[in-house]
Amino acid sequence: MSQQPLHRRERLYIDGEWRDADDALEVTDLADGGTFAQVAAASPEQADGALAAAQRAQAEMRETTIPQRAEWMDQIADGLLEHKEELAEVIVREAGKPISSARGEVESAAERFRRAKEEIRSMKGEFREGTTDGHEGWNAIVKHEPIGTVLAITPYNYPLATTALEVAPALAAGNCVVQKPASDTPVSAAILADVISEIGLPDGAYNFVSGRGSAIGDVLAGDDRINMVAMTGSSAAGKHVAKESGMVELHMELGGNAPAVVFPDADLDEVAGACAKGSFKYAGQRCSAVSRVLAHESVHDEVVEKIEAEMDSWQPGDLFDEDTALGPLINEGQAEWVEELVEDAVEKGAEVVRGGERDGTTFEPTLLANVPHDARIVHEEQFGPVAVVTTFEDREEAIEISNHGELALDAAVFTKDYDRAMELADKLDAGAVRINGAPSHGLGDVPFGGNKASGIGRQGLHDTIEEMVREKSIIL
Repeated sequence: MSQQPLHRRERLYIDGEWRDADDALEVTDLADGGTFAQVAAASPEQADGALAAAQRAQAEMRETTIPQRAEWMDQIADGLLEHKEELAEVIVREAGKPISSARGEVESAAERFRRAKEEIRSMKGEFREGTTDGHEGWNAIVKHEPIGTVLAITPYNYPLATTALEVAPALAAGNCVVQKPASDTPVSAAILADVISEIGLPDGAYNFVSGRGSAIGDVLAGDDRINMVAMTGSSAAGKHVAKESGMVELHMELGGNAPAVVFPDADLDEVAGACAKGSFKYAGQRCSAVSRVLAHESVHDEVVEKIEAEMDSWQPGDLFDEDTALGPLINEGQAEWVEELVEDAVEKGAEVVRGGERDGTTFEPTLLANVPHDARIVHEEQFGPVAVVTTFEDREEAIEISNHGELALDAAVFTKDYDRAMELADKLDAGAVRINGAPSHGLGDVPFGGNKASGIGRQGLHDTIEEMVREKSIIL
């Protein structure tokens, strides 16, 4: 059963001080209904103050040492784990995530800070000797230095773990941070800010600025005092930020519509389990979700039958029940979007095998079969608990369908033929291709990110730190 709802009030953290605001974000309780928290909504003037504070702190952050920053990473990880149950309950309520997944997210966030510590310790400079005519006597030290201030724009679906994937590398590399959390899920980020406020960073090195994107988004993204925008979000939001940001580094993981290509020789039981998890985990609100199953026409019906058999394990329930696997969508607008895409597919000839109904923010786990290729849900990001099964005749058509559209984040291939798997992995336009499994980004050990409208650059702790520093050559 769910616990007694929290009644929280969170503030901004700017220049080493907690500050109130004249406006507040009302955070919906997706477990019990109503409002469970109010979080300060920064004004444009307060956002500007955070940028100024970060700029002032850059010189002091640049002087910090790798051992000092490594110690900060450990302290933040310890602090998150000390707040594990509090954070898990907050994630359940603000993000609508089942409690078992919420606890896992807290652990993942803490581990990302610890791994950032190891990555920064392994970052070493170079000594180079001149090797060209006229430069025989040159020697150079090539060292890394922080790029300055990172604007971290974080999403609602993993409000703590994805935040860690942006904030940990930025601080570990010696940068200042201005964090703007998603307006639907700012409470877990506020707790992280509380943890960071206790570890002794220079004032202004980390700033937590919650607020409405319409009020402060362009103020932050369009300011010359920002040196990098690190963002996870929709492709539309990413395009807007890129347009506003000007000449800064962009590090963006954006929308996805991952195809899972299933050949007749694949283990269809494994296909069904992986595709059901890929479609329904966190109600499909993941950029790496399996958004469409491209089944060879000879196995389409069997794939549909096996996915339907898996759906009993993915049903809504009390979010505080350890056995609940599926929760609501983040808000009614998102549920209406999923409903619109399903209705479009049905109008174009798709068969509703199971589900398809919406009740407020809850959308039934849904299975669509024989979905025509021109249905919007085949090519647009849905972010909902819908397994979409369509067909292909041969591998050329599978590649063509997979690569159609502007989203190219993840893909999957299911086959026992090694050569076929590697050929598809080469030809699918995606930042990452999983063989015989659903796409997953894990803790960030392996680089991930999108092509086309799915992003700029690659995330992952090592790769993100590499992008958050710049090289300086000192010639002797």
